[in-house]
Amino acid sequence: MKRFRRHGQESQRDRLKQELFQFNKTVEHGFPHQPSALGYSPSLQLLAIGTRSGAIKLYGAPGVEFMGLHDENAAVTQVHFMPHQVELVTLLDDNSLHMWTLRGHKGLSELLEIGRFTLTGPPGAPPSVTRVTAVLAHASGELLLLGTEGGHVFIVEVPGFRELEERNISLDQVAASVPDDYIGRRNLEHVEALQENPINPNQVVIGYGRGLMVIWDLEKQCAIQHIPATQQLESVWWTEDGSYILSSHSDGSYCRWMVGGEDVNEEEEKSDIPYGHFPCKAISKIIQLPTEEGPPFLLFSGGMPRASYGDRHCITVIHSKTHVALDFTSRIIDFFVIRDGLQHTGDPSALVVLVEEELVVIDLQTDCWPVIQTPYLVPLHSSAITCSHHVSAIPLKLWERVITAGELQHTHYSKKPWPITGGQNLAPDPPQRDLLLTGHEDGTVHFWDASGVCLYPLYKLSTAGVFHTDTDPNDNMNQGAEGEWPPFRKVGCFDPYSDDPRLGIQKIHLCKYSGYLTVAGTAGQILVLELNDEAAEQTVEAKVVDLLQGQEGFRWKGHTRLDVREEPVLFPPGFQPFALVQCQPPAVVTALTLHSEWKLVAFGTSHGFGLYDYQQKNNVLIKCTLNPSDQLAMEGPLSRVKSIKKSLRQSFRRIRRSRVSLRKHHVNNTAKLQEANARLEAELAEMELAPVQRKIEARSSDDSFTGLVRTLYFADTFLSDSSHNAPSLWAGTNGGCVFAYMLRLPPVEHRADEPVTAQPAKEIQLMHRAPVVGIVVLDGHGAPLPEPLEVAHDLSRSPDMQGSHQLLVISEEQFKVFTLPKVSAKMKLKLTAVDGSRVRRVGVAWFCSSRTEDYGESGLTVLTNQGDVHVVSLPHVKMQVQYPCIRREDVSGIASCVFTKHGQGFYLISPSEFERFSLSTCHLVEPRCLVEAPLHSGSSNQHRSQPDGASSAHRTRQESEDAEVLQEIQKSLEGDQTSFLENNVKSAVA
Repeated sequence: MKRFRRHGQESQRDRLKQELFQFNKTVEHGFPHQPSALGYSPSLQLLAIGTRSGAIKLYGAPGVEFMGLHDENAAVTQVHFMPHQVELVTLLDDNSLHMWTLRGHKGLSELLEIGRFTLTGPPGAPPSVTRVTAVLAHASGELLLLGTEGGHVFIVEVPGFRELEERNISLDQVAASVPDDYIGRRNLEHVEALQENPINPNQVVIGYGRGLMVIWDLEKQCAIQHIPATQQLESVWWTEDGSYILSSHSDGSYCRWMVGGEDVNEEEEKSDIPYGHFPCKAISKIIQLPTEEGPPFLLFSGGMPRASYGDRHCITVIHSKTHVALDFTSRIIDFFVIRDGLQHTGDPSALVVLVEEELVVIDLQTDCWPVIQTPYLVPLHSSAITCSHHVSAIPLKLWERVITAGELQHTHYSKKPWPITGGQNLAPDPPQRDLLLTGHEDGTVHFWDASGVCLYPLYKLSTAGVFHTDTDPNDNMNQGAEGEWPPFRKVGCFDPYSDDPRLGIQKIHLCKYSGYLTVAGTAGQILVLELNDEAAEQTVEAKVVDLLQGQEGFRWKGHTRLDVREEPVLFPPGFQPFALVQCQPPAVVTALTLHSEWKLVAFGTSHGFGLYDYQQKNNVLIKCTLNPSDQLAMEGPLSRVKSIKKSLRQSFRRIRRSRVSLRKHHVNNTAKLQEANARLEAELAEMELAPVQRKIEARSSDDSFTGLVRTLYFADTFLSDSSHNAPSLWAGTNGGCVFAYMLRLPPVEHRADEPVTAQPAKEIQLMHRAPVVGIVVLDGHGAPLPEPLEVAHDLSRSPDMQGSHQLLVISEEQFKVFTLPKVSAKMKLKLTAVDGSRVRRVGVAWFCSSRTEDYGESGLTVLTNQGDVHVVSLPHVKMQVQYPCIRREDVSGIASCVFTKHGQGFYLISPSEFERFSLSTCHLVEPRCLVEAPLHSGSSNQHRSQPDGASSAHRTRQESEDAEVLQEIQKSLEGDQTSFLENNVKSAVA
């Protein structure tokens, strides 16, 4: 009977776990790492980015995102959408071609790979014959033209990737038609470019590396014109009316060639070097687009004077009398232009540029061509990310104030809406407003809207203005000097170079109820800031805290503290600093917490911790935790490089000495080795008998950084006796020590006058001296204590102060529960002894049931050094679920992880991207979007003009797709005419 009951309880618990916990990696935020290719579909209005790691990412309207990953570990070199279809083709650097499609599934679209293909040449042919260098997706939507390194053009039918051998254009065919005087002087080389005639898709221009361009008729299979350029070819562009071809070259020149009639002579070559007369870099791409009224737009990348500006990454835009060289922050990958009109044949409206570290969109219809704010693909790493902090369920008032402060910073952006609008975002509205705060190396804190799929920038706080740095605040990087040539204009926000590494933000804590924020940095600086809707000029005085407390024999070898400005500083609307604490020695701040109800900030470094009253601007408590033998703690991170080099030298010397001694004592070592083997076998046998736990050696108190403060925690709980609760501060160190201090707060009416006092109450030393990474106090019901002011705002029930409180200490090796106030061990859950992993990150989360709205559980979310995420129940500290999340080798990803209050998490998968994951069945943020096949009005003309030999498979597929669309429309009209019409009106307006 007992066994049956236990089995029933276990199955019930398993069902409950399924209702509460589910692991999903949901979406990637930020900018793709190492982008390598760019594509755009005017008909779908979708942008595609390929990366060096083989990822392909599609973006449309905000919230419309898709991601695919090639099985091959190869870089994506080209991306091409098939015209007026939902397919696209990628070329990898292993010479393989891949076909992808957006296929509907349960009312949503998903990106799927539907085919792959590699060109095969004749037997015995060198690889260069089939090495693809240029790809043209033909306007018919049925053909791919593949230019190769050997100078051939292969024609392949899609989506089946069937090579049409009879239609291939061989190098011999082209060479035979070229005038003898040209072919005799130079080899044609590889196919550099392929472009079709916009008014006659049967005509294609083939551009060869040495400069020759041949206009080829696909229907008649012959050359109809030769353009014998003399310079190395970089790119070609066929003007919209079909009358001219533009070619750009390696010497920084571009040429305009008339199409039609006889072959062009070399003497007729109209060459222009925009930034001559000195040697210039290549123009890698050129585009010319007409306008309805006035001259055309001319855009090209590169072409800068080699000696003076060869290191600049520029795209030049020329229209009428306006000539601007847009100077980007990193290497240009590719660019394209978006045009007005349903058929995308109107005036140019936006220039979209993909550079190595960001995506920049320029408004071409507003004076001065301002930048359009990107709603996604924002470079999170504009300055390197140093820490993160997530705040859930932001009150509306604070949210609006942050947005207002941010809008004042974005006045230089264009007012035009985001121009890439493909697809429909079908995801439900976020249930709450969430903020993700990222600290950066340059002393800034970025506020991001993390509520939905798009990680949208709201506001940026800079702390550099408080200190003296090398930057000149009046230095305007955006505009070039008057009359400067080339006419540079700096665009983009990627700026990885910090003026002073000491400014780096290491810890952040925001109170969403009071609007108080505290940030701490690399040089021991702790700033307390308050949200102000108006600009204010004020002086920020530093309160110096000596954490060594007069201990002798220690000398700080690290960096110096930052110099605080003594004069008043004008702070813009937003978060403004009003208090500053400076730790001495100025070591990195390793722990930080804020209690806005008590007006207290606690901070810790490798030397100790302190408590600061930011209402009275007084130090309340200073505690030195430095171990007398810990000399490494006296070296800053910037000086440790020298000691690493020294230890490496010593290691090599030891290795050399040990080799000599090994030769001398070879005989003795043989006997010792046999003895060690016997001992090892005995230990292995013992482990087989008891596989549950492994022996964990206690750490020595002489280990480095034992005094480093890992966690700080405020709690209103029972420390002196079980009948009187009082405010308290808890601190956990790297040496497994927990300090508890009882705080005495004066009454509210005397809070501004009477001092806050702290007195030591408890001290716990963990047996194995494992680092303490988290501290949580549980109330009488076993629930974690609410956040400061949470109860006052009626967002949480009051903690149970009748039953006994418990203290949960989370070390790297185990979870241990103590009773309060006696601090006697009650229960524990071992982690390291069971599977060898160690706790790296921990958070408290609330998990709602997916079936019962009014049921939920608190739990600990845990990330280990193995990259696994666990959920541990509270208050019984039982392991609930375990999922693999991050690769164990990805140390920086594990270190960057931050948990949310509702079972989600973020971690860096690259310097510029966050991966978002969820452990909850209820709180899931993921793209839910639909992309429909475009209705192409000119399809009949396109099919009429398609080359002979192309199959009718595309027509059949298009007809069946159209029939399916009509069926869906009919069903929607029958089911709910009103909502269907509303959706269509909305999409038409968009």
